[in-house]
This record gives sequence, structure tokens and C-alpha cells, in this order.
Amino acid sequence: MNMLGKTLPPLASLLPFEAAARLESFSRAADELHITQAAISRQIRGLEDNLGLKLFCRRNRAVFLTQEGRELGRVVSSALQSISDSAATLRQSPRKNRVVLLCQLCEAFYWLMPRLSTFHQQHPEIEIQVATSTRPLTEFNEHFDVALQSTGRPSGLHVLAFTATDEVFPVCSPDYLAGSPLLSLSDLRLHTLLHHYATPPHLMEWDSWLQACGQTLDGYPEGPVFDSYPLMLQAAVEGYGIALGWRRTAGRLIENGALVRPCAESVPLSDAISVFRQQGGDDRMEVRLLVEWLKEELRSEG
Repeated sequence: MNMLGKTLPPLASLLPFEAAARLESFSRAADELHITQAAISRQIRGLEDNLGLKLFCRRNRAVFLTQEGRELGRVVSSALQSISDSAATLRQSPRKNRVVLLCQLCEAFYWLMPRLSTFHQQHPEIEIQVATSTRPLTEFNEHFDVALQSTGRPSGLHVLAFTATDEVFPVCSPDYLAGSPLLSLSDLRLHTLLHHYATPPHLMEWDSWLQACGQTLDGYPEGPVFDSYPLMLQAAVEGYGIALGWRRTAGRLIENGALVRPCAESVPLSDAISVFRQQGGDDRMEVRLLVEWLKEELRSEG
């Protein structure tokens, strides 16, 4: 049987009591804990009622510890400090060698995960925790150390570490072409184009890609619209139409034959991907090693 619940005093009263005992003042304890003096007084009165003795003498709007209060104050202070030290150690230990990498979902799935093992081989002592999001960096409210997202999406005050190149070109299932030769830009009007629209807008979609190739989207039939780039790529794999693929994310699907390039045209982007460090983040060696690894991996494919 657990007897602690029957013998321990009200736990909520211990922190107010410790502050009041250490400062020998209800008002200063209230200021320190950001609660009212009345709340401090109420918690201590409840603690005294539970113990059946006085912990403070109250005289002329001042308070003084009784002998019992002083003894309990030493015990509670020591116990709370021990708990605080243990909690600080537990918080720090897992993070010491852990780096949180925030990545757009598609890059995480198609680009990062197939090669992350090389980082682990180089730095087995560092744990990479991957967090994914389809929203801009400014809308991610959890902790991260390093973030990778498409250039141009809102990044707030986070620190830009570097940018990397990419290129964008049409992709589709080999079955969709059914053995047809390469398509010209004008041939695209005869096919179903798969669209990806994000809020805020993505760096390059069909309208901006065609414009970069000297064409416009005018006169093209409407095609399916997806709010998820990975879903759009999967629709292309399944033969629903022609999508725009980014080399870093569509490249592996092309290598394994799930997608092909139906056109020769491609639009290069000199600053397609941005890597950030969290604003005010620490400068641990583990974080620096991850940034350098990302820079090497991204630029080696540029």
C-alpha cells in the first residue's frame, strides 16, 4: 500500500512555504512566485492545519518562522533543490547529443531519410530527431535546432545558414506516356496537369514554370489540384497526369522507374532551398556538424 499519499502534506503548499520560509516574507514570496499574498497565506494556513502546528508567528504585519517552521523549511528546501537538480539533469542529458531537424514533409520523405544514415555513420554519437511540417517555418511552434524549407516561405527571425540549388521539371508515370516520345511544351496542352497549391504560395508551380519557359498557362484545361506536394507526386506515380517535380524530391522516384521526365525542359533555381538555425538557438558542436553535413549533401548534388 502506498502510504505517501496519506503522510505527505499538500504538495501544492510546499513551494509557497519554501519561498516564504527562505525569504521570511509572504509578500516577497508572492512576488517571486507571481501569485497574490493572499494565496501564499492561504497555502501556508492549509499546511499548518494539515500538520497541526504553527510554522510562522504573525506579528505587526510581519512573519517569523517558528522552530518547527525553520526545521521543516530546511527539509523542504533541500528536497525541492534535489528535485530541481534531478529535473535539470534529465532535461539536459537527452538534449546533449540530440539535434532536432525540422524539414518539409516531402524533403524529409524523399530526400532526407534515404541519406540520413550517412550522417549517423559519420557521427554515431549524435541523435537526429526529425520533425516534419507542410506549413512555413513561422507556423511551427515547437523547438528545433536546424530547419530546411523552400526558399521564399516565411522564416521570421530565424538565422539563414545557407541556400542550395535545385531544378524543376515535369514528371509522370512511364505508363502514362505509354511509350510516346518526349513531349514538346505545346504538347502539354493535350495532357492533364496536376497542380499543387499551398498557402502561402510555393516557390514554383505550373504558371511560373511555364512563364520561365516563355509560355503561359492560358488555354490549358483545368487539372486536379492538391494541397500536398507528396500527394501530388503520388498521383503522378499512379498515372493521373503530369506533375512538376523537384530534382531533390522526385529524383529517387525517377531513379527507381516510378516516374519519368516527359519533357526535356527544366528550370534551374539558384536558391531553391534554405537551411536555418533557430533564432537564439545554442551553438553546440552537434548543431554545427548537422549544418555542415546538410551543406555538403545539398551542394554535392547542385
